[in-house]
Amino acid sequence: MNGKVYLVGSGPGGEGLLTQRGRRVIDAADVVLFDQLPGEEIIASLPARAEKIDCGKYGGKHVLEQDEIEALVVDRARKGKTVVRLKGGDPFLFGRGGEELETVSSAGIAVEMVPGISSALAVPASVGIPLTHRKYASQVTILTGNEDPTKAEPALDWRLLAQSRGTIVILMGVANLGKIAEVLIRNGKSEGTPVAIIERGLRKDRRVTAGALVSIADEAGKIGVKPPAVIVIGDVVKLYNPANPDLIPVE
Repeated sequence: MNGKVYLVGSGPGGEGLLTQRGRRVIDAADVVLFDQLPGEEIIASLPARAEKIDCGKYGGKHVLEQDEIEALVVDRARKGKTVVRLKGGDPFLFGRGGEELETVSSAGIAVEMVPGISSALAVPASVGIPLTHRKYASQVTILTGNEDPTKAEPALDWRLLAQSRGTIVILMGVANLGKIAEVLIRNGKSEGTPVAIIERGLRKDRRVTAGALVSIADEAGKIGVKPPAVIVIGDVVKLYNPANPDLIPVE
């Protein structure tokens, strides 16, 4: 008899923003497949009796490829195990949860989604940047910065993004920040559009770099901005006040 698979979002870091449902599911797991994104605190709290399988990416190399991860999930579930696939943030936001849902469902195995709080929402909030505001923005676009925006046929419509009056949130965009800024300006975004880069999310050593779209990549390069980081582009960044205390406690 097959077991059951849970695709669990651990949130943006630390147990404080892990959902109660996520905690209960993790504690009941026979097998947990995890990467490094949930963070040391949550990984350290995995049940001792569970089989723990590291699926992380270290130094640019994957311990396991995506097809290998999916095969392990299906294999353990077919052995009657309760399997948790643990991901940072939310499984359906750039977490490949959709692919894993397809694979598990196609194998005839019961699967449940346990949503998590995405860093795209929590990290800007933690430093006092609202993604929407009646005065500044009535829409939000969340995108991955992994793709080179200057390639011949980009998957994203940069002209439409540049002309939007809403907030743009970019995950995994540090490496391509200069190209992203350039293509947005070329397609009509004001050079003076406010930008904030929030490194290391809700960790104690997080850092915020704020500036204008035209110069933010140079500023980031000078001070050595590194991933993981969330990039916020838009007028809502005007509300960032570095003198404010933490609005969401860090780890």
